[in-house]
Amino acid sequence: MDISALAHAVLRGERRALARAITLAESGRADHRAQATELLEDLAQSGRQAIRIGLSGTPGVGKSTFIESFGLMLIERGLRVAVLAVDPSSKRTGGSILGDKTRMDHLSRAPEAFIRPSPSQSHLGGVARRTRDAVALCEAAGFDVVLVETVGVGQSETVVADLSDVFLLLLAPAGGDELQGVKRGIMEAADMIVVNKADGELKATATRTCADYAGALRLLRKRPEDPAGFPKAMTVSALENNGLPGVWEEITALVDWRRKFGHWERRRAEQARRWFEEELRETVLARLQTPLARRMSANLGAQVEAGQTSPARAAQTMLAAIWPEIATSPESLDAPKDSA
Repeated sequence: MDISALAHAVLRGERRALARAITLAESGRADHRAQATELLEDLAQSGRQAIRIGLSGTPGVGKSTFIESFGLMLIERGLRVAVLAVDPSSKRTGGSILGDKTRMDHLSRAPEAFIRPSPSQSHLGGVARRTRDAVALCEAAGFDVVLVETVGVGQSETVVADLSDVFLLLLAPAGGDELQGVKRGIMEAADMIVVNKADGELKATATRTCADYAGALRLLRKRPEDPAGFPKAMTVSALENNGLPGVWEEITALVDWRRKFGHWERRRAEQARRWFEEELRETVLARLQTPLARRMSANLGAQVEAGQTSPARAAQTMLAAIWPEIATSPESLDAPKDSA
């Protein structure tokens, strides 16, 4: 594969080239990983940046409907929008439905939009391991806004905050009272809480839910990267396109404030550091999935089950076989010795 030609095609905003580049970045093959790394390093020199918006919410809250309506509104304002929709992977088969693109029928047909569904592959927080690479590729392709939709909501969903500039938490009316909203983790990571489906008979309920969460947000400790009034709660109706311009205005106001006071650059630098550490952990774990490592793990596991060795000693043996230079160095972690 001609990486230089692919990089130039991505920089020109060619959709097929972008899709091909993301496929390359998502591949687990060693040769593909080397090519993807070269491609990303070449594209990083372009210096292009988009507003990265992470979006999470409970199943059925209307994430896809919100993204489609929100994306179409941004396109009407002259912006190019990329959507990275992460679908859950089956623990039994490893497969994913990848149906988000079909649920965004109108947005998927817009030439200014690019929608890419990806499997989570059981990665923590419902974000695919290579989502950050896909975000960087979309930025290099010239998209102004990159929306990252996660598979659902939970405490581990805060990982999406490590690759977004603004993190939206989408909730349904009657989604919890003020006490429920004080839950740490995802509440502390959210920059905005958006109560969807504020229409028809649910409009009054949505208003009350928004008020409950607004009160809960006031109880959280103030973050240095937030201007006055943030994080905040708002109501929208993605079905009726109500409140969406207000959400975008608040997002741009938050982004402008963070850029002005240096929080934008600092936040992205911290995110890059955390993703380096995550990449390092994933690379180390990948070494344990080779055929030789699997056989050794199975043999040592059988010895542990039979009581022939301790778990700590077995782990030390495994480490010495795979990384002898680490296991024998003075700086290596001290494994507890057998008590026998």
